[in-house]
Amino acid sequence: MRSRGVALLLLLAASAARAQLPLGGGVPAVPPAPPDPAALFRGQCGTCHTTVANASPRQGPNLAGVYRRKAGTLAGFKYSGAFGNADFVWDDDHLNALLTNPQVLLPGAVMVYRQANPTIRQAIIGWLKEQH
Repeated sequence: MRSRGVALLLLLAASAARAQLPLGGGVPAVPPAPPDPAALFRGQCGTCHTTVANASPRQGPNLAGVYRRKAGTLAGFKYSGAFGNADFVWDDDHLNALLTNPQVLLPGAVMVYRQANPTIRQAIIGWLKEQH
């Protein structure tokens, strides 16, 4: 009787593996969806920034067209000294460094946001590249 129980368990495990079901049955595991960059931006950056062309800046500057723009140069926005004195153009590396830790890239920066997850940072950067 015991060997029949073991055989049944082995048969169930093999069937579950073929069907990609969890051992206890149920639905197959679904891989996580890739992050939605627009939703990430709205949820993590949208309080302080907008990407609507020609919209008034919020607490932070409007980021429409930020990719390849010289840092600290959006007309009509009063930047902190750290951003205003920055001498680089926003590209993948600088945006990644900013989102990782603004104070490391620009000591004295007022921006407090930090994102440790590189997948989220890259999704936001990719989305910003498309905002004109």
